[in-house]
Amino acid sequence: MRQFFAWDYQGAPFELFGRAHLAGLFALLLLNLGLLQFKRAGDTTRARVRLTLALILWINETAWHAWKIYYNQWTVQTMLPLHICSLMVWLSGVMLVTRSYRLYEFCYFLGIGAGLQALATPDLGIYGFPHFRYFQTFLSHGLIVTAPIYMTMVEGFRPSWSSMWKTAFWMNVYSLMVFFINRAIGSNYLMVNAKPDVPSLLDLLPPWPWYILWMEAIGLATFLLLVLPFLLLSRKRQTGEFPP
Repeated sequence: MRQFFAWDYQGAPFELFGRAHLAGLFALLLLNLGLLQFKRAGDTTRARVRLTLALILWINETAWHAWKIYYNQWTVQTMLPLHICSLMVWLSGVMLVTRSYRLYEFCYFLGIGAGLQALATPDLGIYGFPHFRYFQTFLSHGLIVTAPIYMTMVEGFRPSWSSMWKTAFWMNVYSLMVFFINRAIGSNYLMVNAKPDVPSLLDLLPPWPWYILWMEAIGLATFLLLVLPFLLLSRKRQTGEFPP
């Protein structure tokens, strides 16, 4: 049990697309498929499911902060909920509990977009299965993807063309705010002030600030991919190819 929470974990490190990585992704796939059964459930049951998902998100994130505090690794430069995934943890929980469509719009595009990228390349380092950080990472990033999928497939919410542009606009406003916060406290949330110190895919892009334009383009392309199926389905229904 001590090694489960250890800072200097002695077990096998995380291996990208290794067995533990693929197992975590498969478990999340099964979870999303399993949640589809609640589509025909009553309002009370669905409300309990949403509350359970929200509590898991919040408790899991709180446990991560507590773990960092215990080992004196919590700093304002790294642990404020300003990264998209950290922000989505809290907003997704509120969305689930309140059934807020306004929050759903942001959680759909940002939660799924950022969550899938994080799940594809988890930043776990030495913390492989079965360390606490392995489970914490897959739960937090997995459920910010699951939450909007659940609201879409079970609760009947749908993203729209205007939702995409609204999210893109406010994401830019938010990024600008974070840029000035970074300058004030010496952090680099959202990686808008500089490329990260550790090797990353951003190393393939031009230097600051030009790589931010590439990040904008990649983000917009991701949004388009996420909304495209619903735009096509809406058009087919309008032409009578599919029933409403």
